[in-house]
Amino acid sequence: MESRPESPQPQGAPRWVAMFHRPTEGSWRTAAESPHRQPVLYALGEMTQTLRARGDEVTAALWGPKDGGWHLFDAPLKQAAAPRSAPEATPSESNKLAERMTGRRHQVLMAGLNQAGLHDLSPEDDTTVQALVERLDEAAVRRVAQWLAAAGGAR
Repeated sequence: MESRPESPQPQGAPRWVAMFHRPTEGSWRTAAESPHRQPVLYALGEMTQTLRARGDEVTAALWGPKDGGWHLFDAPLKQAAAPRSAPEATPSESNKLAERMTGRRHQVLMAGLNQAGLHDLSPEDDTTVQALVERLDEAAVRRVAQWLAAAGGAR
């Protein structure tokens, strides 16, 4: 029987937090947090679908407030891997997924630019955004967007 890695308790005041285990790094990463449960559950579902679509194994933890403190809830997703006999994606399904992931990275980067106050982009800017979207994975794009948003908040 395979053992599930233990999720660390988030820091700070109790709120709803979704965490995912990254087996390659042997660490846990916060994927979503909110004072409300529903947005975190939504994000948990979206991230689970994305990771499974990439073929990654999904291990998640859902932390939330209970009796004034932190409580680890069962993540509302199936921890078991998909059956090995499941059909593989067709090339057109793979292309659709790749397009969707590219679109998602583009949206994240544009949101970061907007939060940084950069709303009026030139054609050169559009070309640069597209180059970043094509070359960076989703985690890297999110990080760049976070930097941009933080820079925009410091103005």
